Amino acid sequence: MCGIGGLVVSEPKGINQQLIEALTQRLTHRGPDDAGSFICPSRKCALVHTRLSILDLSSAGHQPMGTADGRFQICFNGEIYNFKELRTELLQSGVSFKSNSDTEVLLYLYARDGAAMLDRLEGMFAFAIWDTRNQELFLARDPLGIKPLYYWFHNGQLAFASEFRAVLAADLAPKRLCTEAVHRYLRWGSVQEPDTLVKGVQQLPAGHALVYKDGNIALSSYWKLKFSDTQSDPNSATKSIREGLIESLGRHFIADVPVGLFLSGGIDSTAIAALAKDVGYSNFKTFCISFDDPEYDEGDVARRTAEHFGAEHHDWKMKADDGREMFHQFVDCMDLPSNDGLNTYCVAKFARREGIKVVLSGLGGDELFGGYPSFSIVPRLIEIRRTLGILANSIGWLAELGSRAKFLNFPHRLQFRRVAEFLAGGGSDLDAYWAMRGFFSSAESAIVVEDLLGVSGSSTIPSENDLVQYAVSNVVGAFELTRYMRNQLLRDSDVMSMANGLELRVPFVDRKFVECVTSVAAKIRYQPNKQLLLDAVPEIPQWVWQKKKQGFRFPLEKWVREDWAQDFDEIESNSRVQLSSWYRKWSVFVLKRFIERHGLVV
Repeated sequence: MCGIGGLVVSEPKGINQQLIEALTQRLTHRGPDDAGSFICPSRKCALVHTRLSILDLSSAGHQPMGTADGRFQICFNGEIYNFKELRTELLQSGVSFKSNSDTEVLLYLYARDGAAMLDRLEGMFAFAIWDTRNQELFLARDPLGIKPLYYWFHNGQLAFASEFRAVLAADLAPKRLCTEAVHRYLRWGSVQEPDTLVKGVQQLPAGHALVYKDGNIALSSYWKLKFSDTQSDPNSATKSIREGLIESLGRHFIADVPVGLFLSGGIDSTAIAALAKDVGYSNFKTFCISFDDPEYDEGDVARRTAEHFGAEHHDWKMKADDGREMFHQFVDCMDLPSNDGLNTYCVAKFARREGIKVVLSGLGGDELFGGYPSFSIVPRLIEIRRTLGILANSIGWLAELGSRAKFLNFPHRLQFRRVAEFLAGGGSDLDAYWAMRGFFSSAESAIVVEDLLGVSGSSTIPSENDLVQYAVSNVVGAFELTRYMRNQLLRDSDVMSMANGLELRVPFVDRKFVECVTSVAAKIRYQPNKQLLLDAVPEIPQWVWQKKKQGFRFPLEKWVREDWAQDFDEIESNSRVQLSSWYRKWSVFVLKRFIERHGLVV
């Protein structure tokens, strides 16, 4: 796990040692063990790398790394779990290796197969490969978006990096806010791929590659989420899920350093603990954060579970004062604004303090097995909108609803406003999902933009560019995986774990396992209480699956309202939009900090 960055230009200018040092400095926290750089002889390309040593801890794993003939150079962030099989294949074809790293396997696989090699990779990755002969740069990002990759293309120049703030070091153009992206951020509570919040700077979408040549770029997709729903027998589905999860865990435990586990009191992380012995991994360390407030505390359950599976458990009993101290450190580490990530930041710091460099997480289980209320609520909203739409065609009632400002400004339940906007609007599946998951209405986001940026906002909902349509039975799962998980959970988990020099792995978010799960018929996959996963892992103790779902949450509502009021009072008092919920206050607070930190203007 590492930090990567670089710059490529059409003319031999703009690449200097000062830029390389700036890129490296902004990525050092992601790779405290080593750092390196490469400048092409033509001075049209520079690559930088900071290393967190996980596989092949020797100096042979140093990056950027080149092929023996000097043609290709790579900087790579991530892990390729099937690199040993690929290495054996390359050895048989005559390749000689100087290291035992997955990076070198990736390099020679590209040298042989080009972009076609992406279909062979099992793992999480973002990498750049420079072809010195063809003066061409190749960027790629893993299928599910576990590892981030940002790029800035301007006037024939391309800068890229693992984090947004590192890309800005290239200083390719004036740093101006993209107001449409800000609107989308306010509506969803996270920055939506491929947006950043700065004009010209984008995220390379998950499952995509980018080629730069002669001052031009071209993007291509090599993987998309699909639901085949081919497995309709419950018994065979249960068997395939168990086998698939064990196979995924076998990959994710591969490391030359000890591997730990974030263990909450929930089903997903418990499933990992339960199956660890099946892949030959025992005596691992588990990490949990607990609280005095029983509404949020899962410490007792996690400790009991760890003891049950023979793990060495570590629990940090966090107080509001601890949280406040961590909060200000967390805000400084935030890359793009989000209303999540503090929990990951804190538990990652805790695990790293205990000497762990690699940790597994149960992230992704809820999205794959229907663990959120959205899986039942959103289909109901879609059906209600269809019914009302039929009525509206004859009586015009729905159109009238859209003009009722008093109803849209209903003061008590913020979600009622979003539902009202959905019912009065176009009624798309994404709109229904937003009514459940969203933060601000389009009218509210326009006011917040005007207050923060001093420009007149538009209440028009920005285009979301969702072109892929899914069956109703799978639409919520698709949005949870590609909206909430990818744009918030995965991005925040990467940034906040790497801020502490920790590699976070997510066995549920594995391409082969995801394809296994999405082959199961939706009626089996989304059974209540994640029954399919429980059937597949019957070792999960009763005290875990019988308790009310809590999730890995912090008592943020109480902290924001009471203990941290001094940090948020100014935001609320200066807002013309009602910020009665903690997450709305938080979203505006971190957005304001983001704008100030980077000196952004419209």
